[in-house]
Amino acid sequence: MSAPFVPEGDLVAPALRGFARAHAHLVELHEDPVQLRARERDERRVVGLVSGGGSGHEPLHAGFLGRGMLDAVAPGQVFASPHNRQVLQASLAAAGPQGVVHIVKNYTGDRINFGIAAERLRHEGVEVGRVLVDDDLATDDAHSATGRRGTGATVVVEKILGAAADEGRGLAELTALGAAVAAASRSLAVASRAQTSPHTAAPAFELAPGELEYGVGIHGERAAKTVDRPPLPDLLARMLDELLAGLPPGPDDLLVLVNGLGATTQLELYGIFDQVSGDLERRGLNVAESLVGTYVPALDMAGFSLTLTRLHEGWRTWWRAPARTPAFPSLEAR
Repeated sequence: MSAPFVPEGDLVAPALRGFARAHAHLVELHEDPVQLRARERDERRVVGLVSGGGSGHEPLHAGFLGRGMLDAVAPGQVFASPHNRQVLQASLAAAGPQGVVHIVKNYTGDRINFGIAAERLRHEGVEVGRVLVDDDLATDDAHSATGRRGTGATVVVEKILGAAADEGRGLAELTALGAAVAAASRSLAVASRAQTSPHTAAPAFELAPGELEYGVGIHGERAAKTVDRPPLPDLLARMLDELLAGLPPGPDDLLVLVNGLGATTQLELYGIFDQVSGDLERRGLNVAESLVGTYVPALDMAGFSLTLTRLHEGWRTWWRAPARTPAFPSLEAR
């Protein structure tokens, strides 16, 4: 993201208009307050699914709008929570006869604004469930005020919950399922270069050659520690050691998400996935499902995240179920 391609003024509004134009057959943009809605939903769905958060993480969340995934999205400014009024109006539009489920990444602003919207919805007679995604091992610290951040596992939660909602599952069941998927997931991210500030066109922080931010956040947060960059096999082995130690017990069938943070090429991501899969198989684990690509970036940060989810009974079927969205790939033919 270099300076010549950064427009003056508001970065988000023209991007949202362009996204809605490019995918007009799937989504529609409402600008007061700003929200995006899916044009299609399964007629069996009785509970709407709403998510949202700061911009700069595309295709999360708007790229997952549509049949089989989300019904509405409230986008904020770059790395900033949407306003509660956006969440409220998106939820009113998306709610089914049994209400709406909010899928919320564990950040203070998101929790507050989705919480205010939920209170107002209940006041208007709309039932609301909340799924809090908190998968980031880098902030799994007993002394942290907020706990684990919500990162790559959000994609997994939105996909599995979307397929279950399309079967006509109710509010309590969907809320419990989303919480179970989030609990069965852990993520960890590293970066060799910071994201470019859209305001200054300079890196948000500096790293010396050969250094690596180990445990970086999707809003460009620096890690708690900067380390010397090890050979890739050693780095991946360390990440997997920590992810597997952090995962709750469960099935040995895993879903593996290798996610680019914005400037990492697909060539590199597939190479990472090859090594991760081989390492997991040598440990006696089964890579049952996978997703490789840039799904939750931090603008143009050079780095990647790994997400592991233990796949409980029935989850693979929901993961592979058809989804008609701008960004989620077709998996049902596998």
